[in-house]
Amino acid sequence: MKKLLTAAIGMLSVLLACTSAVISGKATPDGRPLLWKHRDTGSLENKLVYVSETGYDFVGVANVKDPANKEIWMGVNETGFAVMNTASYNIRPALPASLEADQEGLLMRHALETCSSVDDFESLLRGSSGEWGIAANFGVIDARGNAAYFETGFDHYVKFDVNDPDVAPEGYLIRTNFSVSGGDEKGQGYIRYDATRKLFAGAAELTPEFIIREATRNMEHGALREHLGNMKLPKDENETTLVAFQDYIVRYWSASVLVVQGVRDGEDPRNSMLWPIMGFPLTAMATPVFFSSADRLPAVITTDSEEAPFMTAAALKLKDGLFPVGHDDKENYLDAAKLKNRKKTGYWQILMEKENEILSRANDVRKDPDPEKVREYYRWLDEYVCAVYTAILPPEPLKHELPRCGETGVCK
Repeated sequence: MKKLLTAAIGMLSVLLACTSAVISGKATPDGRPLLWKHRDTGSLENKLVYVSETGYDFVGVANVKDPANKEIWMGVNETGFAVMNTASYNIRPALPASLEADQEGLLMRHALETCSSVDDFESLLRGSSGEWGIAANFGVIDARGNAAYFETGFDHYVKFDVNDPDVAPEGYLIRTNFSVSGGDEKGQGYIRYDATRKLFAGAAELTPEFIIREATRNMEHGALREHLGNMKLPKDENETTLVAFQDYIVRYWSASVLVVQGVRDGEDPRNSMLWPIMGFPLTAMATPVFFSSADRLPAVITTDSEEAPFMTAAALKLKDGLFPVGHDDKENYLDAAKLKNRKKTGYWQILMEKENEILSRANDVRKDPDPEKVREYYRWLDEYVCAVYTAILPPEPLKHELPRCGETGVCK
C-alpha cells in the first residue's frame, strides 16, 4: 500500500507541474504588467471562457469537463485584476480533515469575482486563512500597477512584491513548483526554473510575443543545456527520430498557456489583452483576444459543452503523432522529425509560420480595438485556424476527434 501511495503522489506531481512569471510594468517596453502561466495538468482539454454571473465579469481558463466553470486556473476580470497559480510542493503541511486538497481553482474563481486589486487579494487570503485546501504560488497583477506573488499554504502566506527592487531587482519573478519561502531541497521544477531564468536574463524585451514564442516553447534543457532546436534535423517527417523529452518547459502534460497583458495605471482596465494558447503548445497556435470584446470569444478556443474547442482538439490530434511510443512511459519520448525537419514539414515549423499572421493581425487591432474590428478579427481567426489545421491534420483517425468550428462550421 505504501508503494502504491508513493506512486500516486509521484504521478500527481507530474501532472500538476507549471511554469510562471509575474512581470512589473517597469520591466516591459510599454509599461504594462504581464502575467504568464504555462499550465501542466492531467486535464488536457482546456477552454477559454467568459463568465458574467455574480460579482465582476472575467475571462479565464477552465477544464472542458467543467461545464459550469467552477474552477478557473488563470484569468483577468473587468477591473484589470488578474490571477494565476503554480502548485508548490514544499509548502504542503497536512490539511485538517475538514478541508479538501487542491482548491486553488475554486479560490481563483472566487478572487476573480470579488477582487479588484492585489490588496483585495491579500485581504482575501488574510481573512480566509485556514478555510481553503491550497498549497500554491499565486501570481497577481492589477490596473493600479501592482504585481506580486503570494506563496500560500492553507493557513499562511508570504508576499513577494515584484515592484520592490530588493525583492525583484530585474522587475520580474519566476516560479515553478517550489516556493522560495518553503523548505530547502524540496519542491519540484528547479530545472525548468533555471531554464526560464536564463532565457529571461538574455531577453532584449519582455513582451507577450517573447513569452509565447520563446519562453513557453523554450526547448533548452535547464540541466543538460542542450537545445532541441539545435539538433541535426531529420530529412523529413517520416524519418522517425526519438529524443528524450523530460523536464523541458513544454511537457507531455502541457495543456494550455495564458499571458495576461494588463494596463498602465489610469488606463481603462477593460483594455486588458489576453494571449492564450488553448492546447499543447507545440501543436497549438496563440490566439490573442481582447477583454473589451470577450463576451464573444472566438469559437475555436471556447465551448459551452463538454466537447473540446476546435483548437484544443486539433492540437491534441497532432500531438498524438509526436509521441508514437505505445508502451513504457510514452510521454518521455518525442519524435523530433514530426516537429522539425529539413523538408520544413514539421508541425512546429508550419504552425509557427502560420501563427505569425495571427500575431500581426492581433497587433493591428490592438492599435484601434473598435468592437466591430475585434469581431471581424474573431471571425477571420475562426476561419483561419480551421483552414490551417484542415491542411495539416493526418487523414487517419486518431484518439481525438474534431468538433465543428467557426461561424460556417467548415471544420468537421
